[in-house]
Amino acid sequence: MRIVRRDLVSNGPGSVKMVPVDSDDLWFVYNLIAPADSVMAVTVRKVLREVASGGRDAERVKLKLEIKVEGVDYDKEGSVMRIRGKNILENEYVKIGAFHTLELELHRPFVLRKDLWDSLALDVLHQASDPAASADLAVVLMQEGLAHMFLVGRSITSTRSRIETSIPRKHGPAIAGYESALNKFFENVLQAFLKYVDFNVVRCAVIASPGFTKDQFHRHLLLEAERRQLRPIIENKSRIILVHTSSGYKHSLREVLDAPNVMNMIKDTKAAQEVQALKDFFNMLSNDPTRACYGPKHVEVAHERMAVQTLLITDDLFRNADVAARKKYVNLVNSVKKSGGTAHVFSSMHVSGEQLGQLTGVAAILRFPLPDLDDIEM
Repeated sequence: MRIVRRDLVSNGPGSVKMVPVDSDDLWFVYNLIAPADSVMAVTVRKVLREVASGGRDAERVKLKLEIKVEGVDYDKEGSVMRIRGKNILENEYVKIGAFHTLELELHRPFVLRKDLWDSLALDVLHQASDPAASADLAVVLMQEGLAHMFLVGRSITSTRSRIETSIPRKHGPAIAGYESALNKFFENVLQAFLKYVDFNVVRCAVIASPGFTKDQFHRHLLLEAERRQLRPIIENKSRIILVHTSSGYKHSLREVLDAPNVMNMIKDTKAAQEVQALKDFFNMLSNDPTRACYGPKHVEVAHERMAVQTLLITDDLFRNADVAARKKYVNLVNSVKKSGGTAHVFSSMHVSGEQLGQLTGVAAILRFPLPDLDDIEM
C-alpha cells in the first residue's frame, strides 16, 4: 500500500489518502472501512442531460464523490471493492443524499475519513504499508492428474489455477498412454508455473504432493528449463522447495506452511507467525487442555483473571456492523497487549484464519491452568 498523505489523531478523527498496489492491500482496506466512515474517490456515473429537441440524453461523466459508507463488498478474484452509501459532496450531477456505489480498484487513489482511528485501524494501516511484512509464497499442490496453483500473500491465499488431466492406469494395456498423459499434465502445470510465479515477488516456490509426483514434476521442470533456457527457473532453482503432503487439495496448504524448510524462508512474516501461534495453541490443547481455551466467553473470563498469554483472533470479528461488539474486541486486543501478552489478528482469507474461524474465531493460550473454565457455558 502506498500512503500518499495521512492527517489523523490516534483515537481521534482524521483522513488518509492511499493507493492500493496489490490484492493484499484491498483486503487491508476492506478491514479498515467500516459503516459511518466516508470514502472519497473518482468515479463514473450515468447522468441525463436535456437536449435541444426537448428530450433527454444519457451520458457517462467522470466525477469526484464522497460517500458515507453503508455497506462494503469485496471481490477477491476481480480485485475490486464496492462501497455503497449516500453522497455527501455536492456537485452539479449528484445531489447530496443520493445513493451511489464507488468501486475501489488497484492503483487508483482514494481518501478514507474516520471519526475514530482506534488502535486496531492504525495497526492495519501500519501492516498495509510495511513492505517487510510480505509473505508471498507460490505453492503448487498436486497429485497425479490434478494440480492447484496458490499464491499466499500477507493476508490472502488466492487460487490462481486448477489443472486437471485424465491419467490412465500404469498397468495393463493402458500403460502405453500413461507416459504421454503424464508429460502433458506436467507441461500444463509448467505453463501455469511460468505464468504465475514471479521470483521478483515470491520468496520461494513450493511443489507439494503425496508420493513421488512432486519429485517427477520437479525433475521435468528443471530439465525443460535447461532445454528451453528458462532463465527465471534456472537462476532461482535453489528457491524451489519440495514438501510432502497428504493430497493436492487446498486443505493441505496447512501441511505446506507447517514444513520446517518453508517456515525458515518466511519465518519473519505475519503469515508464518500466525501459523506458528495456531500450532502452539493446538499443541497446548492436546497436551495441557487447562492452559488453552476458545470461544468469546471463555477467553473473556480467562482475561479477567489475567491468564491470557497469547490471544488468537480473526479479523472477521472486527468487521462487525455492531460498533459495541467491534469495540469490545479492540479493547480485548489492547488489554492483552498491555498486560504483557501477545495478540495475533488472523486473516480470515488465509488457511490458518479459516481454521481459527471454525473455533468461533477467538482462542487463547494461558499463562497458568484454569480447570474450572469448562464449567462456564460458552
